[in-house]
Amino acid sequence: MNNQVTAELEASLVYLQLSYVLDDLGLVGMRDWMKNQSEEELEHADKFSQHLLNRGYVPQIGDIAPPKLDIATAVDAFEAALAHEQKISGLIRELAAIQDAERDYDSRALINWFLEEQVEEEAAVAEILDRL
Repeated sequence: MNNQVTAELEASLVYLQLSYVLDDLGLVGMRDWMKNQSEEELEHADKFSQHLLNRGYVPQIGDIAPPKLDIATAVDAFEAALAHEQKISGLIRELAAIQDAERDYDSRALINWFLEEQVEEEAAVAEILDRL
């Protein structure tokens, strides 16, 4: 679960970088959407961190490499966002499997919330891509 804190912080940086690119393209509405997503990913990291802290574990942020994205269009940006959301969804599913295997019932509500959240996140980005 500690690794998920780092993954959520990385996701925040990905969205922040995408917001910079969209700003450079003059797409300020899309820029703002990406910035909001960046802030939401910070909230996700905090949810995992608080859960760990409440259970007596101090989260340790792992290494985060700066996002390397090759973006030239809005479609590129949202495709990158969708790919990253799919990556995060996979990590959450892995956490769910570990939680079940370890019989970590105290984490069930948190993991279930994130499983549902990821379905919504992927759907939102996919809908935007459909409109582009």
